[in-house]
Amino acid sequence: MIVTNRIKKYLIKAVLLLLFSATLAGCAVTYPEDAGVSEETPEKAAGKKSEVEIKDSISHLPVKEEIVLDPDWEYALMSEINTGSATLYRARSDRKGIVIGVNAGHGTAGGEAESVYCHPDRSPKITSGSNPTGSLKAVAVSAGMVFNDGTTEAEVALKAAGSLRDKLLEEGYDVLMIRDGDDVQLDNVARTVIANNKADCLISLHWDGDGQSYDKGCFYIPVPDEIKDMEPVSLHWKNHERLGQELIDGLEKKGCIIYHGRIDPLELTQTCYATIPAVVVELGNGASSHEDSDISRLTDGLFIGLDSFCEMYLPQRTRSLIKTTSSGYLIQVIVT
Repeated sequence: MIVTNRIKKYLIKAVLLLLFSATLAGCAVTYPEDAGVSEETPEKAAGKKSEVEIKDSISHLPVKEEIVLDPDWEYALMSEINTGSATLYRARSDRKGIVIGVNAGHGTAGGEAESVYCHPDRSPKITSGSNPTGSLKAVAVSAGMVFNDGTTEAEVALKAAGSLRDKLLEEGYDVLMIRDGDDVQLDNVARTVIANNKADCLISLHWDGDGQSYDKGCFYIPVPDEIKDMEPVSLHWKNHERLGQELIDGLEKKGCIIYHGRIDPLELTQTCYATIPAVVVELGNGASSHEDSDISRLTDGLFIGLDSFCEMYLPQRTRSLIKTTSSGYLIQVIVT
């Protein structure tokens, strides 16, 4: 009888262990420093926000992580300027499990003194643009244009990126800020490669240096037909352009000026190296206003476009749950 009882106990333990293992199948576990998201609730499942208090030492701040270029990442060794770092912000609540890469264009001291290969296979440019057809390399990071009032494009791009970041975080998106200050020592290859590995899509913010005296409005840079069969462009160009169009649609919904004239496709470094949906959007030109209210309207429109794109093409792949163990530790379980 004693032996039988022991066997029963072992069987019960085995069954419980199997059930526990099945529950955790497909899950990734992180620890308190990655906390900052709220438990899934019926209200949230229905699309409604619910307030959940997470008693954690960092609950009053967005979780931040510095991201450096890993030399083992695909195309990383093609970069020439890579001693800086991007910043990954994690939303505090209602996390969607989606990371939006936001690149404030320009802002790399010494960027024009270095050059990078136009294509990861080191082939020459097929189209003309800032660099002529046949060029093997392009400027690592250009200085950008200057607004008619003397403000630099890099300054305005950073202001807009910060505004967009805050709106995305508030709505549950994590944000990879490629440039989070006046200067970041990351060239255009490094910026794209970091986003490839840490974000689900990438939007680069720019203003056009066309020298016009009027605000021409917003547009995105399309992919040239000549490079649509090159890798990795061939695998991603359709999503690049879907993302661009969603952004323009969002901007238009907010009443922003949209440029409807001729737009020349460009063989951009970002386009040629991106393995995620990625687009360069021009939010006006040197004559455009960059007052706080105008920047806010632009980023409202960008948010609408990003949110729409993510809903259609980046379905939520994860649910974030916060659990408290018997010893009081917070564990974040990501259910894929």
